[in-house]
Amino acid sequence: MTGTDILTGIAMVLVIEGLVYALAPSLVERLLEAMREMPPEARRTLGLVTLVTGVTLLWIAKA
Repeated sequence: MTGTDILTGIAMVLVIEGLVYALAPSLVERLLEAMREMPPEARRTLGLVTLVTGVTLLWIAKA
């Protein structure tokens, strides 16, 4: 993995997040409110599942 790969990945995340904020700002507000209502343990679990999913997808893409 090179610095260019990392920069490309970060850029892709920013593009996708930017699209979500531009196309559905009210959805983002509802999602943030739902996250506030979740207990910290559930948010931590969600974050870990997201992390593992991302690492798995990267591993599959590099294979």
